[in-house]
Amino acid sequence: MTSATSPSAEDAGEIRTALLRLRRDTGLQIAFGGLLHEPRQMRIAELNGAVTGALRGLAISSGSGLGGKAIALSRPCAVADYRTARHISHEYDTAVAAEGLRSVLAVPVVVRRKVRGVLYGALRRPLPLGDRVLDAAVAAARDVEQGLVVRDEGRRLVAASREPESPGRAGVREDVREIHSELRALAARSVDASLRAELLSVCDRLAGAGARADAAGPALAPRELDVLACVATGSTNAAAADRLGLRPETVKAYLRSAMRKLGAHTRLEAVVAARRAGLLP
Repeated sequence: MTSATSPSAEDAGEIRTALLRLRRDTGLQIAFGGLLHEPRQMRIAELNGAVTGALRGLAISSGSGLGGKAIALSRPCAVADYRTARHISHEYDTAVAAEGLRSVLAVPVVVRRKVRGVLYGALRRPLPLGDRVLDAAVAAARDVEQGLVVRDEGRRLVAASREPESPGRAGVREDVREIHSELRALAARSVDASLRAELLSVCDRLAGAGARADAAGPALAPRELDVLACVATGSTNAAAADRLGLRPETVKAYLRSAMRKLGAHTRLEAVVAARRAGLLP
């Protein structure tokens, strides 16, 4: 998992996409933000609609300014006129004034109860920001949060999959199979094409590690393999549906199709056939 001190380019991309969507959905004149690079400090790294470079690279400490207040309280904060606001500190007035910002909101990005970043939106005139704008900003932050959750979990599972197998360690093969199943489920949920490709690449390595050199089998559709990977770890159709975000009836249909392609008559036969073909670990 990436620590708070080293946000990745992919993580920053989540912020960039959210800022673009925030401006598009609300008509705000500028949106900006960043991720924490220390436990209680972030740096403004992404800007959309800026007319100066005054805000870029600005380090925001917890409790300082509007964004710092959002970090400290772990909730959205807004001011109708930053220049005269009494309930925030004013360490960043020079940069804010250079960009001409007046009405500003700050929404924290919170993952597992920890603030990971802040999204800002602003106007260059002192007007109250209504509920529609605040709701859009919160929705944009939630999208970033979901992206970070998926990426964090993907990194954890990829790291776990690279741990060397120890002959004396019980249950290693079952651990690998569970990791494979979770990785495929995460890949199916990820909207990040590069992350999805990385997760599926690891899945292929895990599946092929124990396959015979002459193994050959039918090509299963990605969703058929997703379902079969869940079934291989003992999941019921309902549990597989919950993990993959599908309806139980849809899971059943994919499983039935995979069984037909594998020439299997039962779920167990399908899993065994898929393992022999190097499709599952």
